[in-house]
Amino acid sequence: MRSAPTILHLDMDAFYASVEQASKPSLRGKAVIVGGLGPRGVVATASYEARLLGVHSAMPMSQARRLAPNAAYLVPRFALYRSISDQVMALLRALSPLVEPLSLDEAFVDLEAGGTAWDERSARLVGAKLRADIRAVTGLTGSVGLAASKMLAKIASEQAKPDGLVVIEPGTERAMLEPMPVRTLPGVGPATGDHLRRAGIHTVGEIAEAGEDELVRLLGKAHGHALYAMALARDDRPVVAERETKSVSVEDTYDVDIHDRVRVGTEVARLADRCVRRLRGAGLSGRTIVLKVRRYDFSTLTRSETLRGPTDDPAVVREAAARLLDSVDTTGGVRLLGVGVSGLADYTQEDLFAQAAGGAEEEAAREGEEPEPASEARPEVPAERRWPAGCDVRHAEYGHGWVQGSGLGRVTVRFETPVSAPGRVKTFRVDDPALEAAEPLPLVEGVH
Repeated sequence: MRSAPTILHLDMDAFYASVEQASKPSLRGKAVIVGGLGPRGVVATASYEARLLGVHSAMPMSQARRLAPNAAYLVPRFALYRSISDQVMALLRALSPLVEPLSLDEAFVDLEAGGTAWDERSARLVGAKLRADIRAVTGLTGSVGLAASKMLAKIASEQAKPDGLVVIEPGTERAMLEPMPVRTLPGVGPATGDHLRRAGIHTVGEIAEAGEDELVRLLGKAHGHALYAMALARDDRPVVAERETKSVSVEDTYDVDIHDRVRVGTEVARLADRCVRRLRGAGLSGRTIVLKVRRYDFSTLTRSETLRGPTDDPAVVREAAARLLDSVDTTGGVRLLGVGVSGLADYTQEDLFAQAAGGAEEEAAREGEEPEPASEARPEVPAERRWPAGCDVRHAEYGHGWVQGSGLGRVTVRFETPVSAPGRVKTFRVDDPALEAAEPLPLVEGVH
């Protein structure tokens, strides 16, 4: 462990919910819950106002609605979250070449490697400036922890929440850790915490007092050794720069189990197209196609097929996924489907059409006909336009707004922007020609 608090951990505060509050003035200071809105949906993020009501991430959405019936429930807007995350990560990479993203809203930074901090004072100044820069660029808040190791920096950022900065000075780690509950340490979840509690161990200090041999006896060799070292504030893990993406995948969970085999096949084809769009967006291709199926009884099956070379062709991926589906028994119903591509490369192999069994393009070429375009270029026209809660819209007369809710052929829209006052509410028919989907607006005026 180093001798100065130059490992920084950033955690954006209630990220998805904070983005929604920043983009919707009428929701600021109110309970906001982002996640899947169907019967089987789960909470992705809850605002701090919702957390006070007992709502937390990974909670079933049905339970969240019971705890917070008056909260705003919104679908995630991942494209917007990723764009804001890119802005934040760019600020971190300006501080050091060693940035280790953990998710869209969380990362470690080695400030010493970037020459931007070398002692407690310089580290504190960097942390304070980073928080100010994040607010200026995104309009959001982030909590910063600074310490001599990754474990302690993460604990410090948890103490800093929300919207704060905590520095753990070298030499104070053991005294700070000792009274903390065992769940403070990384890797101590509910099961391990209960196991330790039954052994009379409730705090980090009591883990250290128990001794390494006792922890190995209770938890096994690997976990016991690791937990003892953490209780003594020992953590020599380096900050590892962002790793290459190993796979690209998409999946959907269905509100009602799918029993119709034709519908299952259609969903797999649709997911394959979505996966390829994401693959192409990252400038990648891949050799191995993976199908994931979770059945009605929660059993999960995965099947994979490796091609002769990397591809980003939707027809190849669709047909490989269809072949994999042929080997899966979906009798009884399917609750989740996913398609992924791994074995990634930054090039494609041009002759991969030979790998697609009976591709539509080849068939049409033999008949001298124009091939039917892939599904990504042939969107289905739904019987009724769908307006998910929270999505951006624009009205020819009233301007930019967002969907508060829809149903029974009507859609309710609140017209406001990130830089406006809370706006007025209007209700329209779902097929109103003056209403159309829109792109999200920047959270900070003049920053794109």
